[in-house]
Amino acid sequence: MTPVAPLSQEARASLLAALPGWSAVPDRDAIHKGFRFADFNAAFAFMTRIALRAEQVNHHPEWFNVYNRVDITLSTHDANGLTQRDIDLAHFIEEVAGALGGR
Repeated sequence: MTPVAPLSQEARASLLAALPGWSAVPDRDAIHKGFRFADFNAAFAFMTRIALRAEQVNHHPEWFNVYNRVDITLSTHDANGLTQRDIDLAHFIEEVAGALGGR
C-alpha cells in the first residue's frame, strides 16, 4: 500500500465540509460521527457493509456498537492522522447509512 500523508488544514476543512455531521476528535487527528438505526439488525447490516469495504481497501474504522447505535472514528494509524483514506471511507459510510435509514 502506498504511504499517505496527513491532510493539510486547508484540505481538511474543504473535505470535511462535504461530510455533514462528522467532527474533529478533541486531542486527536481523527474524525467521528454517530449513527442511529431502526434496530440492531439495521445497525449490524451497516457495520457489515462497512467491514467488507474496509477489508477491500485495507483501511479499518474504530467503532462502538450498542443495539441500534454505531459510533465511528476514522484516522489513518500509519500516517498518524487524518488522510484521504479516511475521507473516502467516510463518504462510503454516508452512502451506506443513507441506504439503510441511518441518521
